[in-house]
Amino acid sequence: QVVLVESGGGLVQAGGSLRLSCGTSGRTLGNYNMGWFRQTPGKERELVAAITWSGRVTYYTESVKGRFTISRDNARDTASLQMDSLKPEDTAIYYCAAAPRHLGDYIPPQYEYEYWGQGTQVTVSS
Repeated sequence: QVVLVESGGGLVQAGGSLRLSCGTSGRTLGNYNMGWFRQTPGKERELVAAITWSGRVTYYTESVKGRFTISRDNARDTASLQMDSLKPEDTAIYYCAAAPRHLGDYIPPQYEYEYWGQGTQVTVSS
């Protein structure tokens, strides 16, 4: 069982920055691909960014490219999402999630994310 815990959410003005962190207890995150999702009321959950177990492959949804950066530190069992130039439309609950690694080094489909954190609120004011 992988227990994920997010931190770093909060209230920020448009143009500001926040850094989300995801830690775990129990198993090493080095065996998992990691993703950051977000959800707002009435909308489907969206994969914002993902990083493979090795850290060599990353994915960003179009709306955050150039503003968000996903990273991981397998020695510390953490994954992070640096969010810069935040916009009001980035307001959401953000979740980190883990998907088991494959032999290959590629971003898995969303249905493979098995473990989820409790979520952290990010609010961007205009």
